[in-house]
Amino acid sequence: MRRSYVSVVAALALAGLLAVGCTQSASPTPTTAPAAAKASEPTKAPAAAPTKAAEATKPTAAPAAAATSAAAPAKKADWPEKGKTVSLYVGYAAGGGADIGARVLAVPLEKELGTPVQVVNKAGAGSQLSSTEVAKSKPDGYTIGYSNFPNMMTIYLDPERKATYSRKDLAPVAMHLIDPMAIAVKADGPIKEFKDLIDAAKAKHGEFKIGTTGMLAIEHLVFVKLQKDAGVKFSFVHFDGTAPATTALLGGHIDALGGGFSSMLSTAKGGQSRILASMDKGGDKFIPGTKSLEDLGYKGYFGVSRGWFVPTGTPKEVIDVLTNGIKKSMETDEHKKKIDEIGQMPYYLGPAEFATYWDNMEEWVKPLMQLAAEDK
Repeated sequence: MRRSYVSVVAALALAGLLAVGCTQSASPTPTTAPAAAKASEPTKAPAAAPTKAAEATKPTAAPAAAATSAAAPAKKADWPEKGKTVSLYVGYAAGGGADIGARVLAVPLEKELGTPVQVVNKAGAGSQLSSTEVAKSKPDGYTIGYSNFPNMMTIYLDPERKATYSRKDLAPVAMHLIDPMAIAVKADGPIKEFKDLIDAAKAKHGEFKIGTTGMLAIEHLVFVKLQKDAGVKFSFVHFDGTAPATTALLGGHIDALGGGFSSMLSTAKGGQSRILASMDKGGDKFIPGTKSLEDLGYKGYFGVSRGWFVPTGTPKEVIDVLTNGIKKSMETDEHKKKIDEIGQMPYYLGPAEFATYWDNMEEWVKPLMQLAAEDK
């Protein structure tokens, strides 16, 4: 049974299966709680991006159910101070999907807040450096974090990472985007289709190099599962974002790359790289003819969501101003046009809905992390 891209996470957590991957839910949470609040959605995820959950899963809401609740009205707050810069910390290198998404929002958000908004790239350790900076910053609303989910949560859930912050140190502000994931190779290389990738991996006996945006990033978890399903062994090379990973791919330093469509569109359309498959339905919206992993015989639905957060202790009135500013910015024609052009899908969740989504995704991702740990 087909389900919309934004409905799959609800089914995933309900079944607790490793056979399906990370996308967004029609209700904002990957749980079955019927009382969960609905999301506010300024622009719906395209109907051209359907997915299909594993047969054992049952969605918690009808796929056509629209997310309609509005952001909480902002109480009067003497914030932001006119002329004082709001810094948006992105945990990845410039040029990747997260960086591009943040910059597209920063322009209308600056107008909404009436004060300078600056994107700050603090790449390193798969966004750990940036999230640490935000968690330890003054909770006054002037330092906001932006990261990929579930990537950033695997950092503090993995004891080996020795993160100095946890979920309790970060307060959700708004979910912003969904970025479908893809698998790409160099266009002029020997791999022309997905079957060639699997054959090459088998032939290289563990030396086939696949790039990711970081240890336990969603594409890393996808490939760990894929190698088990396909009976192959990959050699993982982790980068601080898709931009440096793409440079390595085009330079012939890795054999394939996993990442968001938004980070791969320019090189794919420019003839430098070739997208072999999407990790979810909907890739053909951006590259016509793109097949999903399911089309190719592998169960799995994997996407990355992106959202904004601040250090815990930030006043609710400030968070209200921020989330309403983000929501209004996402509703502008400027934002809608730019986001569509870069291959991402807007999907707003307010603080409460995003918090529930975040907490439940933690439970969903833990089994995948265990699978990755067993691969070491």
